[in-house]
Amino acid sequence: MTHPISDAVSPATADHSALYPSPYKEFWQAFSRNKGAVAGLAFICVIVFCALFAPWVAPHDPSEQYRDFLLTPPVWLEGGTWQFVLGTDELGRDLLSRLIQGSRLSLLIGLSSVVMSLIPGILLGLFAGFFPRLLGPSIMRLMDVMLALPSLLLAVAIVAILGPGLINTVIAIAVVSLPSYVRLTRAAVMGELNRDYVTAARLAGAGLPRLMFVTVLPNCMAPLIVQATLSFSSAILDAAALGFLGLGVQPPTPEWGTMLASARDYIERAWWVVSLPGLTILLSVLAINLMGDGLRDALDPKLKNAA
Repeated sequence: MTHPISDAVSPATADHSALYPSPYKEFWQAFSRNKGAVAGLAFICVIVFCALFAPWVAPHDPSEQYRDFLLTPPVWLEGGTWQFVLGTDELGRDLLSRLIQGSRLSLLIGLSSVVMSLIPGILLGLFAGFFPRLLGPSIMRLMDVMLALPSLLLAVAIVAILGPGLINTVIAIAVVSLPSYVRLTRAAVMGELNRDYVTAARLAGAGLPRLMFVTVLPNCMAPLIVQATLSFSSAILDAAALGFLGLGVQPPTPEWGTMLASARDYIERAWWVVSLPGLTILLSVLAINLMGDGLRDALDPKLKNAA
């Protein structure tokens, strides 16, 4: 026989759900307090949508040359046409289509380089934190040497050795970003090792791999997520810089930095050819940094309690 109130929600359950909202709802409430972060998220969603559906969103083939429309200005300037809303470049290619198609490579470079530096950075940071006397000094001295070199100069040196191209650009940016993940992971691990829950796990017989990847690492992920978001914007900037120097993605493949490099000779005659790719890089990096600020506010318990 069923209890008459078994199907009803008890007051205690209702109070519990009201006092302790779901982690996702709590995260969104903290994140949405930062209006700049929400605006940055909206802009990045637009960029990601354009990157995913570039063949259908772009009005023209990014490599097609319209010889009758060389350096056509945007539609709001005299001489502009609605056929090319943002104008054309020095070869008559539609700028809007190239910007949309270029978002694919820029986001791909950013995401790939973050993943390629995050995973080994976490592993090296864990080993440096768990073995502070055996492995820690050698790992951290290597990271200090890498940090002593200017990041762009180190990336240029790596690409110069490996050769220009998409894959080598990703490798160079990943190597440059590696020390920040190692240092951050090691610092977070050293702060967690003296906690009571780690001592309890050790007394319960947890092995080293379980301690590293199941017990300690999940509690170190909040600062790493924020760092990965900020490194994403840095990767886009570094990729654009390498492309501008002619060491990144090679033309005629549309990429924001490469578009800047090929258009720099026309900055006085056709400002839009240089300004629009540069503005796209600026807005994308700004949006990602604003998202990083929002993630920091939402994932840091001290900042959430202060709000």
